[in-house]
Amino acid sequence: MSNDQKTPPARARANGIELCYDTFGDANSPALLLIMGLASQMIAWPDEFCALLAARGYRVIRFDNRDIGLSTSFDSAGVPNIGAAMAAALQGKPVDAPYRLSDMGADAFGLLDALGIESAHVVGASMGGAIAQTMAIERPGRLRTLTSIMATTGAPGLPPPTPEAMAVLLKPPATTLDDYVTSYAQTWKVLRAGSFPEDEALDHERAERLHARGLNPPGVARQLAAILASGSRKTALGAVRVPTLVIHGDADPLVPLACGVDTAQSVAGARLVVVEGMGHALPISHWGRIIDAIAAHAV
Repeated sequence: MSNDQKTPPARARANGIELCYDTFGDANSPALLLIMGLASQMIAWPDEFCALLAARGYRVIRFDNRDIGLSTSFDSAGVPNIGAAMAAALQGKPVDAPYRLSDMGADAFGLLDALGIESAHVVGASMGGAIAQTMAIERPGRLRTLTSIMATTGAPGLPPPTPEAMAVLLKPPATTLDDYVTSYAQTWKVLRAGSFPEDEALDHERAERLHARGLNPPGVARQLAAILASGSRKTALGAVRVPTLVIHGDADPLVPLACGVDTAQSVAGARLVVVEGMGHALPISHWGRIIDAIAAHAV
């Protein structure tokens, strides 16, 4: 793709906050909105991945969720007690959180509004998949299609993360660049759940880019509280009629495959694509399969 088909990062007013975003592809092509997961900046959708998707005939839009990267940070909301939030969620009690996934979905709709887009193909990964599900539940007319990648309905009783993946999720934030680079590589070694040399070779550079854009550990805690406070979408997904694709790896240590199966079973007519050997990541070696599946669905 030529460089003139990738826009420089910009900021849009959306749902009362500012979101940093950029786009790939022809502005007149059907919009395809990418929503990233917990603690993940928009560049966790790699440029090359976005360009490959755009080459299939989409205007690909990625953005930093609230409380991450260069979008609005909710510093005044303080740092939630994640231990208490997890305990409350496990007991089915209300979880105290400054915002919920519904608010993050409203952010995404606000970005579409700012760009003058009435409806879009919406693709979410992990927490981004949960946000995308929420968007399909709350404002289905704005979604042409839904693709939920390595996400869960949030229903109780589904398998939990492996201890190693949970440890990665809850480990203390790194305080220096060197520590962050080391921690990033260790985290993704666990989440990829296998040997992926192409990605491992890029870990150092990717970590430096993320660090340079700015980390926000308190924001990550607020995002995690939002997930816990939002509860189960399983019943509400039963009413969704947006054409739905579920993509999940069979080696996912953080959101086990059963969660993807449950998502697909919860939405009438949903299609499930299981990617063999894929963990909780989008490794380069699986891009072809993932992009083929999205492009075949998002028509």
